[in-house]
Amino acid sequence: MTSMNRRNFVKIAGAAGAAALLAGCDNGGDAEQTPATDDTADDTPDEAPYTLVKEGVLTNVAELGFSPFEYIDEDGNTVGFDVDLSNAIAEKLGLTCEWLPNQAFDTLVPTIEQGGKADICIAGMTITDDRLEHVDFSDPYLNSNQALIVSASSDATTESLNAEEIQIACQTGTTGDEWIQENLPNATRVPLSDVTAGMMGVSTGSYQAMVIDLPVAQNMLAQSFSDLKILEEIPTGEQYAIAVSKDNPGLLDAINDALAQIEEDGTMDELKQKWFGTTDI
Repeated sequence: MTSMNRRNFVKIAGAAGAAALLAGCDNGGDAEQTPATDDTADDTPDEAPYTLVKEGVLTNVAELGFSPFEYIDEDGNTVGFDVDLSNAIAEKLGLTCEWLPNQAFDTLVPTIEQGGKADICIAGMTITDDRLEHVDFSDPYLNSNQALIVSASSDATTESLNAEEIQIACQTGTTGDEWIQENLPNATRVPLSDVTAGMMGVSTGSYQAMVIDLPVAQNMLAQSFSDLKILEEIPTGEQYAIAVSKDNPGLLDAINDALAQIEEDGTMDELKQKWFGTTDI
């Protein structure tokens, strides 16, 4: 997996202030001229060097079934680690957050690449060479591996799962999907749009295994699927990051700046403790 290290930070100021300044200069008459001083020059805001789909709003897109990163709770609210992190980033930038309706995971990169609907994708997404051909990624904010899930009563081994009669579930378009193709090529891969459907399938015996991100597996086994177990932790060494359009480098710089502040002021550790019960993740 390829990580990014963009630390070319820029100071972001509100676009609204700049717009008001421009409006005041175009009033159809001769505006009174006030000599500039060092103080007034320092107080003059610069237009934010990035564009947003909606003024004052950081618009997010994700597959909202990836607990504990982003999911819809029983009250219909979009919650999770990534949701809180995006809110913290938006606060640093003087913005608010909005989330688009749930989308399939394999549509997220194309949505950012095409533009016009969402500013960022924060969705437990791993930086990969293929994705980097289509979007830019922020500095990594979390490390992850994959997990191979089986029934708690299963005596399967990784080797025995590599057989034609074995069905192994995964989420479509993910690094878990790629891992199955590369490491269990004889098994029948079952790509699904929904993580929970895959876990349910293993639980009921429809599938013999599933490959999914380790933090998600640990959360779902602890919360809902005590009849399943992690057969193997797969050391893929992945890094999660935020996807941004290649046409919006100023937003990428602003997000990296905000992420650095969130790391430095302890907010990141607070969010990890809240959602994972530890900062060691």
